Formats: sequence, C-alpha cells, structure tokens
Amino acid sequence: MGKERYRRGAHTTTDFKYHFVWKTKYSYRVLTGELALRLRDIIRDICAENKMEVVKRNIRQNHIHVLISAPSYLSPAKIMQYLKGKSSYRLQREFAKLRTKYWGRHLWSRGYFGASVGAVNESQMKQYIEDQSDAAGSFKIWDELESEDTELESDLSE
Repeated sequence: MGKERYRRGAHTTTDFKYHFVWKTKYSYRVLTGELALRLRDIIRDICAENKMEVVKRNIRQNHIHVLISAPSYLSPAKIMQYLKGKSSYRLQREFAKLRTKYWGRHLWSRGYFGASVGAVNESQMKQYIEDQSDAAGSFKIWDELESEDTELESDLSE
C-alpha cells in the first residue's frame, strides 16, 4: 500500500486505523532479542498477507503496541485473530524454548485492548456534521437538542 491517506475501493473511500495492545500469557518477559526481531517481521508479514499496513509498533518484553491501517472488510476482532493466532503459531514453530514455557501452545493472554484512531476527534466530527447544509435557510434536524431548544421547550411547558 502506498502512502496515500485513504484506501480506495470500487465504491468506497476509507481510513480505518486501530491501536491494539496485547500481552504474553502470564506476562512472561520473553519478547527480547532475536525473538522480538522475528516477531516484528512476522507482524509485518501477517499484515501484508491481509492487506493491512503497520503504521507504528512497539514490542516490549511482555506486551505489544501496534497501530494498523486496515481495509473496511476486516473487523478489529478478525485483525486480532490473525495477529495473535498466526504470530503465536509461527513463533512457537521457530523458537523451541517457547514450547517449554507455554506448554498449552498459547503464547498470548486471552484478551487485548483495541481503539479506533482518527484524524479528527469526536467533537470535530460532530461540528462537521452539524455544519452540513444544502442551501442557505434550509431547515436543520439534530440528533441532540441544542441548549437554546431546551430553554425554548422549558418556556413552552410553563
């Protein structure tokens, strides 16, 4: 994928980025040295296989932070299934010492943290939606009542 900001499909234009964090099982500090370097490559390969792009990553001794740009058809849960499942399998296949520490073939803890990341925050998006207009003097319908409307309704109910 190039350095364009948006992904373009036949009928879509998207920019989905996710921040994920996950830990090693039992918080063992095994992500060091050659293993950590190989994990970096494996994460990059898994992303390339699934049309994702690693924007930024940080591999710590017992957990990983990764920022990923993903296509619209991949849910965050599916992304994590790919990353955790395939990386665990590949690392344990290549590093026999992991099989002795993780006898159940589970390298990662069960959960993960995930958050969507955008170029704008929620208040900016609300303002953008509010500012949309077809023509001058057109009517507005809002999902949330504005403070002026709330005051007007209270005056009418008295």
